[in-house]
Amino acid sequence: MKIIEWIEKARIIPIVSLDKEEDAIPLCNALNAGGLQVVEITFRTQAASEALRIVKREFPGFLLGSGTITTLKELEGCVSAGAQFAVAPGLNPAIVKKAQEMGFPFFPGVCTPTEVDSALDLGCAILKFFPSEIMGGVKMLSAIYAPFKHRGVRFIPTGGINAKNLKDYLSLPCVLAIGGSWLVEKSLIQDKAWNKITELTQDAVNACPMNINHP
Repeated sequence: MKIIEWIEKARIIPIVSLDKEEDAIPLCNALNAGGLQVVEITFRTQAASEALRIVKREFPGFLLGSGTITTLKELEGCVSAGAQFAVAPGLNPAIVKKAQEMGFPFFPGVCTPTEVDSALDLGCAILKFFPSEIMGGVKMLSAIYAPFKHRGVRFIPTGGINAKNLKDYLSLPCVLAIGGSWLVEKSLIQDKAWNKITELTQDAVNACPMNINHP
């Protein structure tokens, strides 16, 4: 299965920041028990690289992503650690071009029509819309999508998405999947509340509207 198809099938990408690599295994066990086999580990902690390697080794059936990629060094680091795709908060042409040279799925962040236009010109049709809620949420995303629909753009909105609004986002035809940290809040990980993470994951999976592109 292609990475984009895998993401669209998953519908929800848990975005996690791990301070301790040993939390990677119980975290992924909790997500798996809740019905998700995908995780995005942000590349902004000392534990990120090793956590990616652990998940790659221990959970071969998981779709493994890396987030907050803001430098070429971070891109190369997440690829060498085993990530299958990466996401960025912004649009950096140098990182986009390097990922393309590597043949590595990379989804830059945008939040304005100008950035969408620039990303499409760079050959990126799958984009992170961030920060979603602050920038106008579903209404803003729908408005941005309209003039670029014919160019095949799709979005992974993140930032302020939670159990209360996930249906609104996932009901949009332009949304490939949503990214969210509410399932894997740092406080839950610190408290080792794995059962709670499983519960939140199950609730989110059950709340997902039918995928209109893949019924």
